[in-house]
This record gives sequence, C-alpha cells and structure tokens, in this order.
Amino acid sequence: MNAKKDDTVKEPDLEYTNHSYADYLTWQMEEVVELIKGKIFKKAAAAPKRIHQKVSGELFLRLGNFLRGKKCQVYSAPFDVRFPTSSKEDKKIHDVVQPDICVICNPEKLDERGCIGAPDLIVEILSPGNSKVELKYKFNLYESNGVREYWIIHSETQDLLIYSLIDGKYVPSILFTSGHVVESKVIKGFELDLEEFFGDIE
Repeated sequence: MNAKKDDTVKEPDLEYTNHSYADYLTWQMEEVVELIKGKIFKKAAAAPKRIHQKVSGELFLRLGNFLRGKKCQVYSAPFDVRFPTSSKEDKKIHDVVQPDICVICNPEKLDERGCIGAPDLIVEILSPGNSKVELKYKFNLYESNGVREYWIIHSETQDLLIYSLIDGKYVPSILFTSGHVVESKVIKGFELDLEEFFGDIE
C-alpha cells in the first residue's frame, strides 16, 4: 500500500497557463498569488506601503460601519473571490483574485472559503507593485463577470476612478480628486468626501 504523498506544492510552474483553483489550494507560497485565466500573478513579496494600508483600512471601516445591519457584507484582502464559468468545481475555476476590498450583497455567493461569483463592488488600491498587465486583466475579468462597480484608488496621488457596469460594459467616471464627494451607485447612500477621507489618513 502506497504511503499518502504530500499534496502541497511550494512553487508551481509560473509559465503554465491553465492552473485551476484546485491547484491554487495546494500551493504553499510566501507571496500572495492570484489566478487570472489560469495564469499566475504574484503580488509584491514586500508588504504594501503604509499609505496603502491606511487607505484600505479606513475605507474598510467606513464601509463596514455604513453596512452594519444591512444585507451587504464587506471583506478585505486576503479574501478569495472565485469566478466560475462552466462549473463551480474547484478544478474548473481558473480565475481567483484577492481584491483589496469587496462588497457582496448576495449571501448565497459566500462560503467558508470566500466568495464564488461576482461581488457587487470591488476596490483595488494601486501601489508601485501593481503591473499594468495585471490591471488590464482584472478590468476585463471584472467586466466580463458582471462586477457592477469597480473602484481604482491611487493612494499616492489621492484620486479615484469608478467604472460602472452599464449594458455589460464598464463606463468610466471622471477622475475624482480632493474636493469631490463620491457616491456609490451600487451601495446606495454610501458617500466618500475625498478631501476629508485623504486628510484623515495622512
């Protein structure tokens, strides 16, 4: 009788482009990784800059306070969001990301491992470690899977761009900066005064 072999993998093949969520669950890596169309994207090995953490933490707190007692729930990274296509089986899911912040309003999409299906709102906070390729892939992934609102915050330049899903395509907002009060179309009633918000995190 064969001894049970260790089913963890320290370093997967980065060139392979058809990894699944089942593969992802076996990896023991120091870096945070995401899967987009079966391809591995490594997040920066170093921790994000303090400003990134401050922006993420402050926005998470504000969303959490606003949503208290409401149906929608907010989560922050590390939190797996899986996008199934033909099947919800682990081996057939090839898109797994860890957005900085996401809001899910359908509790049926939540399980003990995270979210399966599109969150209603995703927030990504840019840092020097974000690659343009990664952002392009994520834009396409979120749009094609029906993420209704996608916020991109640039913490160092203190601005915000919102993509709203209209007839299956993302429509960009103006570039919001200090002096603008931003309102989510998906999380009704949630507003962010950018001058006050960024002033609080300096």
